[in-house]
Amino acid sequence: MSNFKYTRPEAMPPIVKNLIIINALVFVAQLTLGKQFNLTEHLMLYPLMPKELLEIVRNSPGMQPYYGFQPYQVATHLFAHSPGMMFHIIFNMFALWMFGRILENVWGPKRFLLFYFLCGVGAAACHLGIQYFRCQELLHAVQTYGGDSAQATALTGALSPALGASGAVMGIMAAFAYTFPNTELFIMFIPVPVKAKWAVLGYVLIDLLGGLGVYQDNVAHFAHLGGALTGFIIVLIWSKTNRRHFY
Repeated sequence: MSNFKYTRPEAMPPIVKNLIIINALVFVAQLTLGKQFNLTEHLMLYPLMPKELLEIVRNSPGMQPYYGFQPYQVATHLFAHSPGMMFHIIFNMFALWMFGRILENVWGPKRFLLFYFLCGVGAAACHLGIQYFRCQELLHAVQTYGGDSAQATALTGALSPALGASGAVMGIMAAFAYTFPNTELFIMFIPVPVKAKWAVLGYVLIDLLGGLGVYQDNVAHFAHLGGALTGFIIVLIWSKTNRRHFY
């Protein structure tokens, strides 16, 4: 007699549900208390930079307030979103639910939570590394040409902080595309279904072009790429090793 027991997948498994609740509560706090306590500025992930540049930035009236990098921001920036862009949190939470609930049902809560935070840390590390390199270029431009030069102005994006769950969510999307590559997705403005592997690869390509400056926006593209790369590496390792011993 077979001992097989069917378990119905949860539409809202516990980790995904609680992550969405936490993000929503933080967003409400940002909207209601953000201006009074500069909440968003304390939660976002500021770039690492040379001490000389940090002093220049802090002494510049146009850059106040500037809080600078703190280790806790690696975690807190994952739960804060832009208060002026409702679409930011809506897209992230929808993608977390859409892809994350399937992975959590397959992996279980403990593995999924570990995966989520590892992707968030990977996204933060990639963003910090790229921004530090850009900050070094900015410092050189300021010291060589002056702070108002075209060279320095073009590099001011190096000072941009990051916030949002996008990096961790990109890791989830990469893991989903690896695990279920031929699942067909319907994407807005595309009239035909697209397989998950091609859809996620398309998002990665868009982020790569944005990160390289092919087009300009206010998005931390290398955080997205870092999260996606981290997620891909983790599921690649899990697929080739004994998953029970990973944590």
